[in-house]
Amino acid sequence: MVKNGSEILIDALVEQGVDTIFGYPGGAVLNIYDALYKNSDRIHHILTAHEQGAAHAADGYARSTGRVGVCLATSGPGATNLVTGIATAYMDSIPMVAITGNVGTSLIGRDSFQEVYIAGITMPITKHNFVVRHVEELADTVREAFRIAQSGRPGPVLIDIPKDVTAATTEFTPKGRVEVHETYDISEEQLKTVADMIDKAERPFIYYGGGVEISDAGSELLALMRKAEVPSAHTMMAIGCVPDDDELSLGMIGMHGTVSADWAVERSDLLICIGARFSDRVATNTGHFAPGARIIHVDIDAAEINKNIDTTYSVVSDAKTFLEKVLPYVKENKHTAWLTQIAEWRQKLDYRAKDDESVIHPHQLLRTVAEETPEDTIIATDVGQHQLWSAQYNGRRHPRQFLTSGGLGTMGFGYGAAIGAQTAFPGRTVVHITGDGSFHMNLNEICTAVSYRLPIITVIMNNRVLGNVRQWQTMFYGGRYSQTDPHRKTDYVKLADAFGAVGYRATNIAELREALRKAQQSEGPVLIDCQIDKDERVLPMIPAGGTIDDLVTD
Repeated sequence: MVKNGSEILIDALVEQGVDTIFGYPGGAVLNIYDALYKNSDRIHHILTAHEQGAAHAADGYARSTGRVGVCLATSGPGATNLVTGIATAYMDSIPMVAITGNVGTSLIGRDSFQEVYIAGITMPITKHNFVVRHVEELADTVREAFRIAQSGRPGPVLIDIPKDVTAATTEFTPKGRVEVHETYDISEEQLKTVADMIDKAERPFIYYGGGVEISDAGSELLALMRKAEVPSAHTMMAIGCVPDDDELSLGMIGMHGTVSADWAVERSDLLICIGARFSDRVATNTGHFAPGARIIHVDIDAAEINKNIDTTYSVVSDAKTFLEKVLPYVKENKHTAWLTQIAEWRQKLDYRAKDDESVIHPHQLLRTVAEETPEDTIIATDVGQHQLWSAQYNGRRHPRQFLTSGGLGTMGFGYGAAIGAQTAFPGRTVVHITGDGSFHMNLNEICTAVSYRLPIITVIMNNRVLGNVRQWQTMFYGGRYSQTDPHRKTDYVKLADAFGAVGYRATNIAELREALRKAQQSEGPVLIDCQIDKDERVLPMIPAGGTIDDLVTD
């Protein structure tokens, strides 16, 4: 059937299973929006307040579902407003397709109104990008974009479509959904080598990351841990893959991880890294990380092998395939002395914050959120102290329940991500944890949640300062608080009312508990302003470039 480019785009997206797009209209995409209007029964469009919010929403949709998120923006500033969201997805390996309009092909290169070379701008932060010059290429370009976004190490792909291509006509032939079936060739020799290293280790330890969540390999990982009796710790990107209350789980690793996890890495004789990349927030000092251990690195991306840390042995594979294949080769084992030592570290060294019900301490706030919300609640955070506390105390026991910007550290990520998750799962509770600094970045997206009656609960850790930077200024800059005390007077309860949402204020745990209970009865978004002390710190902490010997616990 002969169709125009905009109709072909919609058909191709539906063909790939897309049911929701997050975006913002403009001149270069008017034909696409006309097609969306005509196909509103097939694709639901969420109009955000800003294109960055659309990108973060597509990202949150993808993180919470495992499916490809889609966002749409017009040319020029619309396209460039997506850049931070695209980079956020790229750094955390999130499958996303960003579609941008552009000026007509005859106007490209003439500095036309709202023209920008978005393909060039996004080249370093996408897996691939396309500029569609001919309508005949459009359908297959969309299919290829979805294949690339999902295959191998996932990531964002951009499709830039000039306006005249959206109006041109051609024959459209349906081809069905792109199926990604990848195999990883792991030889028996590799499996035997890895298994032998695990079997012979006296102090083995597993450090795992987002690759375990992406490949849905939590149960396989837990099976390996139990069979070989190997303890583990996770990065921020893998929260919930193995519950932190499992006896072999030491919680989070790295700069703000548990002391016992960091000591276990320090004293291990074999470190097995699965689906993680030895980032500077974990390997804070690459010259002194797991100094006495042989290191096995399993990663889907060969470029990550030996990039940050020199390894003893490596396997290029997704986490699930590797774990399924290696498990039969690994012998059942016991490491009684090693686990006894770790248990002693956990008891004597792990940081334990003190309770005080008369005020709101961050760890109590997060524990209260966990207690007052269902187990399947999705947590979305912004970036800063609140994010790190959330990572430490979030209480999530299942994957894809903790959405945060890890690699790029994007302040303002959380509300858009919460919109994406709430849109994907309208029946589930979504809690947005933020700080007053991060919240000011993209608080305009409250209007989106109000318009679509999305019952997102925002919990603001309000210390009236830019907490994480201020903490560093306290610890490393002699208390010279340069531009981290903004003296803002925002009244979040009034702000919520102005947007058409509901606002509460909490100064102690009892008030927070009551506010959370009321919030879950709301049919739209709720803001809860939680007053916390500006001198609260994220602890423990290994300073950047430091080692376990530099650990700060008070």
